[in-house]
Amino acid sequence: MNVTPLVGKQRDSVLHATARLNVWDGSVRSSKTISSLMKWLKFVRSAPAGPLLMVGKTERTLKRNIIDPLVEMLGEKRCKFVAGRGELHLLGRLVYVVGAYNEGSEDKIRGLSLVGAYVDEVSTIPESFWVMLLTRLSIPGAQLFGTTNPDGPQHWLLVDYLDRARLWIDHQGQLHRNDDPDTLNLHRFSFKLADNPNLTPEYVADVSSEFTGLWYRRLILGEWCLAEGVIYESWDPARHVVAELPGISQWLCVALDYGTTNPFHALAIGLGVDGRLYVGHEWRWDSKKQRGSLTDAEYSERVRAWITSLGITPTYWIVDPSAKSYRVQMHRDGTNSTLADNEVVDGIRDVASLFATGRLRVSAECKELIKEIPGYAWDPDESEKGEDKPLKVNDHGVDALRYGIRTTRNIWHGQLAPPSKAA
Repeated sequence: MNVTPLVGKQRDSVLHATARLNVWDGSVRSSKTISSLMKWLKFVRSAPAGPLLMVGKTERTLKRNIIDPLVEMLGEKRCKFVAGRGELHLLGRLVYVVGAYNEGSEDKIRGLSLVGAYVDEVSTIPESFWVMLLTRLSIPGAQLFGTTNPDGPQHWLLVDYLDRARLWIDHQGQLHRNDDPDTLNLHRFSFKLADNPNLTPEYVADVSSEFTGLWYRRLILGEWCLAEGVIYESWDPARHVVAELPGISQWLCVALDYGTTNPFHALAIGLGVDGRLYVGHEWRWDSKKQRGSLTDAEYSERVRAWITSLGITPTYWIVDPSAKSYRVQMHRDGTNSTLADNEVVDGIRDVASLFATGRLRVSAECKELIKEIPGYAWDPDESEKGEDKPLKVNDHGVDALRYGIRTTRNIWHGQLAPPSKAA
């Protein structure tokens, strides 16, 4: 990895990251992570004696986002990750590594006394873990360094912490000091995509085109803004609905949203020879409109018969995480299923980006899914609480779509046509 000298806001943020809490917030690829890591490495080398900690939403995401780049930057002699033990040997110091996935994660750090911590994607970890972590930074000279993308304007991280920063370098690079008694010993550094001097104009244009509305404001401009209105703002039937499918090089999955009293919705999603993803076929059973409820065995039989009739061999059968009994039935029937990745906001963001760039299209025969997409909207009550959640109304097809796209991301990511060619 080539690391160029820090300039502008990058350099200023490192110089001013002298508080007990130091947080870099803002858009994707804006250089906030590399800036924070430069400060973290300097701290690790010079910090007082005591335990160090690195935190991510999961240990896997922390490894991918932070540890792997550190290994590439420093080499394994100076940065070695021992996954089975949750330890990172960094510049001669032992660093504990933990994932903070749910409210129970705070138990992982109870009893620790820390001299330093690095937190990746702060807004995605539970508030209870964050509060416990702050109490653990008890050794004199202890500091925390963290990064985050923006969320809603009522998110606890913004309201209770970032808005109370004693020093803030804003999106425009202006430095603000706040002497109000209510401020925290916290320095905040806000970045937008344009703050990264190492990105080419072509890359900036491509990434900017991948997002619209909410996602553009948060992930490109670095704004903390409310999730409101329809979710897939770029959806346009004239652009996204196709009468005929192109050649499909691989049927990635059959994605299933399970329902008994609610509709059961299945989608077949494939990778086209033109570098786009296609929702090619759907199967739906609504017990309120059709002839009553079906058993798990009947669902399994009918869905398998539907796929057989299409001549499709999917790489994965992806099933709604709540459908435990149905997964058991599929296994009995000789079909191995994969648990859907149910990270709701991440899945929505993937689908929104694909729609925005024209790299996801829907067959005209998927009539029920096409009906649902325009009405898929953010829940305003949850937004006011600081949570990004969609309304749970007419969402069975769009949930199946989200499951299928997010769970197969490791296959299609890198195989799609560039945005400029796909649109």
